[in-house]
Amino acid sequence: MTDRILIIDFGSQVTQLIARRVRESGVYSEIIPFNKAEEILANFNPKGIILSGGPNSVYDIDTPRAPEAVFNMGVPVLGICYGEQTMCEQMGGRVSTSDE
Repeated sequence: MTDRILIIDFGSQVTQLIARRVRESGVYSEIIPFNKAEEILANFNPKGIILSGGPNSVYDIDTPRAPEAVFNMGVPVLGICYGEQTMCEQMGGRVSTSDE
């Protein structure tokens, strides 16, 4: 089976570029919107997951989150910008602003 990377899109302007770079390295990738991720995860069987950036803030109420299944699949997860912030929050970490 071909290695596959699932890219969960939180609305980043560069998600297509991320997918293109993954594909240029010879790895199949697919982009899915965050609100469809849970239903697709079980059947996709990714080798890794990328959480894209987006315009949201983890400080705001009702902002999108990655499905919990992402963190229970036993595959590497790369968070970029908002994707990293939501991963941190969801796994019990804390995201804070800097004075600099």
